[in-house]
Amino acid sequence: MPETDSPIDQNEVRPSSPDLPVRRLGFDDLPDCMLLAEDRDWSREERKWRLLFDVGEVYGIDDPAGGLAATVASTRYGTGVAAIGMMLVARRHERRGLGRRLMTHAMKRSGTSCLWLTATEYGRPLYERLGFRAIGHSSAYTGSFRARPSDPARPVSRPMTAADLPAVLALDAEAWGAPRTELVSRLPAFCASMRVVEGPSGVTAYGGAWRNEGVTVLGPLIARDGETASGLLSDLAAEAEGPLRLDVEHRRPALTGWAEDHGLTRAFTTTVMIHGDDLPGDRDRLFLPVTVALG
Repeated sequence: MPETDSPIDQNEVRPSSPDLPVRRLGFDDLPDCMLLAEDRDWSREERKWRLLFDVGEVYGIDDPAGGLAATVASTRYGTGVAAIGMMLVARRHERRGLGRRLMTHAMKRSGTSCLWLTATEYGRPLYERLGFRAIGHSSAYTGSFRARPSDPARPVSRPMTAADLPAVLALDAEAWGAPRTELVSRLPAFCASMRVVEGPSGVTAYGGAWRNEGVTVLGPLIARDGETASGLLSDLAAEAEGPLRLDVEHRRPALTGWAEDHGLTRAFTTTVMIHGDDLPGDRDRLFLPVTVALG
């Protein structure tokens, strides 16, 4: 996610990092964001970047040679929590303090009592120096979906309709402990599929699946219990196209088992970290994020 130990060409002439100001980026900077991601061997992920620009604040430092030297995204949910992601520093500018400057800038402007992110091993030392603390781990599982005889014979969920949005917004805010109105309201158009589970008193769970660079990402997923979450996950996976990805916190062994039972394998692991207050809301109902950059 952030700066790495890649070797630096000592013969390359580079500007002094204090001379490079931080600015808020706009949609016009999207091509340079994707080029910076490629520089760090990440996918371009245009749809995810567009969503981040829609609902969050993306900051960057310009490279005087052209393009961007570094980026970070911050998405604020009320005054309770902000999600930090897309912390990228170009190879030619790494280990010059740009990541720290961007993180400090985003943290000062968050306006929330808690900050949340997932960190690679390269990035974790920086975040720890900034006062973040680890609260768990998350692993990405990827692969082709393989149905199992034990899967429910009939869907446990139904497609979400426009009439469900108020209930989904309320359920999401209860689980998160903070309003995510802008994000959740955009999900029906952003996702390839959204489904809900109904109980006697109304909607008790919802989930989505969205396309990203030829992969279907499963998430978000909020449910009252693990059995409901697994059934909803199977419904979403059954109608998904191509290979799948889901990001599972290790506190969810049942979802880890679901992924492995259905043909997915662990791709990489990150550390879940927070800064400031403990996370609000009911985390027992939070099963999958939209993305690790948004929560």
